[in-house]
Amino acid sequence: MGVFLVGVAAFLSRVEDWRSYTPLVSGGGGGYGDAGAVVNREKPAGITRWLTTVDHKDIGILYGTYAVIAFAVGGLMAFGIRMQLIAPTGALFENGFYNAILTSHGITMLFLFGTPIIAAFANYFVPLLIGADDMAFPRINAIAFWLLPPGALLIWAGFFLPGMTGAQTAWTMYTPLSAEQANAGVDLMLLGLHLTGVSATMGAINFIATIFTERDDDVNWANLDIFSWTILTQSALILFAFPLLGSALIMLLLDRNLATTFFAVEGGGPILWQHLFWFFGHPEVYILVLPPMGIVSYVIPKFSGRKLFGFKFVVYSTLAIGVLSFGVWAHHMFTTGIDPRLRASFMAVSLAIAIPSAVKTFNWITTMWNGRIRLTTPMLFCIGFVSNFIIGGVTGVFLASVPVDQILHDTYYVVGHFHYVVMGAIAFAGFAGIYYWFPIFTGRMYQRTLGKAHFWLSMIGTNITFFAMLFLGYLGMPRRYATYDFNSAIAPLNMVTLMHQAASVGAVILLLGQIIFVWNLLQSWLEGPKLEDPDPWDLKETDQHGREFQWHERRITTALADGGEEEKAVTDGGVVSDANDTSSEPGSDGGETVDGGDSDPDDATDD
Repeated sequence: MGVFLVGVAAFLSRVEDWRSYTPLVSGGGGGYGDAGAVVNREKPAGITRWLTTVDHKDIGILYGTYAVIAFAVGGLMAFGIRMQLIAPTGALFENGFYNAILTSHGITMLFLFGTPIIAAFANYFVPLLIGADDMAFPRINAIAFWLLPPGALLIWAGFFLPGMTGAQTAWTMYTPLSAEQANAGVDLMLLGLHLTGVSATMGAINFIATIFTERDDDVNWANLDIFSWTILTQSALILFAFPLLGSALIMLLLDRNLATTFFAVEGGGPILWQHLFWFFGHPEVYILVLPPMGIVSYVIPKFSGRKLFGFKFVVYSTLAIGVLSFGVWAHHMFTTGIDPRLRASFMAVSLAIAIPSAVKTFNWITTMWNGRIRLTTPMLFCIGFVSNFIIGGVTGVFLASVPVDQILHDTYYVVGHFHYVVMGAIAFAGFAGIYYWFPIFTGRMYQRTLGKAHFWLSMIGTNITFFAMLFLGYLGMPRRYATYDFNSAIAPLNMVTLMHQAASVGAVILLLGQIIFVWNLLQSWLEGPKLEDPDPWDLKETDQHGREFQWHERRITTALADGGEEEKAVTDGGVVSDANDTSSEPGSDGGETVDGGDSDPDDATDD
């Protein structure tokens, strides 16, 4: 296999220069290395372009497409889980299959959706925001992406390969269960996770090198945009956290297949796995949440008509979270019997890390305070992010307290807290970024009504589903149970059933919202009217026109200079019409301007 891969690499390097899309053997005569060969600097057409591209924008689109597909798969798994729990005895699956989709749901959402969707935004926009031509290592950038599809196939292999079942270890893969489970699907899942970790590490090195070395001359550390700051911090966390996960996965594979005793009772012990996993696992939470915080910090000022309040403190709080995130891992282990003095120290750091998160939250609120808020779809998702993040953060502070955690540990309270952050915050920021930058990476505009329907369905569904889970946790409902037909010694069964059914109703609402999102995304990308206005959000009026939209304006100007025709588009907002003109002109999204200050109400725009 190694010789084969070397041969493929040699062939590709001989046939085509990936960086410039210059085929060295072309139809005009002349072979490899012939100076007289015809040079074609256009990108290859069709599938060849996407298989060989090293353009950071194309790779960003590949990451985004991959992440949306993984989001759909993981979301359908979550929907299946909620349908199973409508009835106390289980409505759909037998226990083993339930455990398998529970495991795959968590791993899919964290490793196959969360990290790649961030890489999609970072690949496309970080070079544009810092004035770079491309990533520092374009080919490594392409390789990092192409490790992900085989990683996903390995993670899901147990579901479709004969003689196997999906891994039933839960996403944390605790030993001894994961070491002793006789199922080859677990081994394939571990190998797939290893590939995704290698991919993330390669991407992190690339982002660090790009931001340090490829910035334009007028971009320094003082005026580096907040999104690039969060990507830089996230990449540093990946560089320290993911290699540890890879090492732990290899040790677990050796325990499973070569009878080593890294995590056996007579060897390192099962608790060793928890220390190694959570030393990666809790920084992973901030690896996932810091870039979405960057998106929110970047988008909120655009539709508040003012600069981000306390920019330096937002940067400092980002760096503080990055440092403190490596000192909190054992708060996942308060019930394992570790030394009480250790528990106290980890409790203190876990409480302390809430402070920089609170700094960001107050900065977002203050940025909107007295601003001229435009309730565009991206802005609605940012406001939803802040609201859900407050709930997710406050419930996390309770779990950081040792006595409270010992009561609520491994109950649905933990599930509700975590999902308020992952779905209610991280996914909401991803939606905000997709809608905000949609005109750039498609050249078109989405349907504003569907975008807002997506927001409201997602907001309502999120809070119904995960607030019910918080209540289930207070009732004492354990997590990861396929059935809950227990007696009233734990909790009133009718109340537990009612809360599970409420959570399932919320899941139906969430599913409906995501169906609208996918339809809007695909239909608008393929058929939405092309943009004529290079400033679709009217950002120049408030001096919020970023580098990426300046690049977009140059791109449109170049396209028009080449003779291309641009179809007028209705942006995410009202339609400005003339009695003698039936064409639609770009308007502002969100209709009514919300004026938080004391300015003249006559200045507000109408829908």
